[in-house]
Amino acid sequence: MPAPVLLVSDHVDGSVHVLTVPDGTVVGRLTGRHLSEHAGFLALPGGRVACVDDRRGELLVLDPFTETLVEHTVPVAVPAEHLACDPSGRRLAVTTGLGTNTEPWSDLLTVLDLATGDTARVRTRVGEPGVTVLGGDDPLIVLRHREPGELAVHRFADLLAAPPGCPPVTPHAVLPLPDDGHGDAQVPGTGDVFAATGEGVHRARRKGDVLVSEAVVPWGSPARGWYLRLDTRRRALWSTLRGGDPDPLRWPEWTNQAWQHDLETGRTLHTELGPGLVFRLALARCHTAFTRIHPDGDELVLLGTDGTVRRMSLPAMEGAPRRGGTPWEGVQRRTVAASPGSDWIAVSRGGHGEVHLADAQTGHEVTRLRPGTPLHHGGHMTLRSRDDGADGDPVGR
Repeated sequence: MPAPVLLVSDHVDGSVHVLTVPDGTVVGRLTGRHLSEHAGFLALPGGRVACVDDRRGELLVLDPFTETLVEHTVPVAVPAEHLACDPSGRRLAVTTGLGTNTEPWSDLLTVLDLATGDTARVRTRVGEPGVTVLGGDDPLIVLRHREPGELAVHRFADLLAAPPGCPPVTPHAVLPLPDDGHGDAQVPGTGDVFAATGEGVHRARRKGDVLVSEAVVPWGSPARGWYLRLDTRRRALWSTLRGGDPDPLRWPEWTNQAWQHDLETGRTLHTELGPGLVFRLALARCHTAFTRIHPDGDELVLLGTDGTVRRMSLPAMEGAPRRGGTPWEGVQRRTVAASPGSDWIAVSRGGHGEVHLADAQTGHEVTRLRPGTPLHHGGHMTLRSRDDGADGDPVGR
């Protein structure tokens, strides 16, 4: 089998590098490509990935195991907010939202069919909508809106058949949600859709061409999750629960817990991660990886399926978030990447152009990769093997 590959995007510098793991050989490179960090990478079958170039207004389908690298380009509306596909990886949707603006302004949704090349743009609601694409003979697009909160259901075929001119569309079914939804997941094959809110994870199940509400999964903590991810290794959901004073200036005092909910047993586990900034996570073969940024020292936290917790110190970043400032504006950050088919964990060092490569089994850094870009704001990364099963999560990360 070919070695795993790491895709590293510097969305500020405008480059994408593909490196083999663990040796770090650059086997692919794109320049002039400013990928949407928020929409992230979407795993597709066969080790491919989809992403959105926010400057050119294109969706890219990349095959990092071929010399050509770029398999498809499709024009889409930007700024890209969220990206998702149906379980087959054929039908995709891209929502638009904030970009670098102070408030959401775009209501455009792009849908496309990779098999036929058909694409359409429609108008929905201004906001920062999440999206999932439910498969089957009549695929559904489910948009997660805020203020007012709702799950809005559209037939994929209806949207794809929309006339030119970006017409407004009305959902044929809606399900109410709290106004503070942030975080989406679906379980392929079951028709289950999940949305993270302040009161817990709202669950709905497809019934025909509508959604039916099911019991809310509580956080089991005074904190809440802003990120939701399906574990493709087993039927489980993951999130990071953030607690404490929500004032961004108090970020060093924020509490963080890893939240894991087993969808088969209904059991929920909490693991303390420590104070500071923790957000996205990555799933390796036998571990779940988190990065924690704090003025007293950063670290990689690895939670094993056997219950072990390993912590690896990370060297400080120049321009890192500091006390008295926010963790978002004008600072360097970190990105973490892993593949459910390997034990490698990659962690970026924003502004330094370095990627720490760790072995999850030992919890130690093995090597340090230098893709040749500063990795401003931490960049964004994804780690893929040809058949690692990561495409079992059909939501961009």
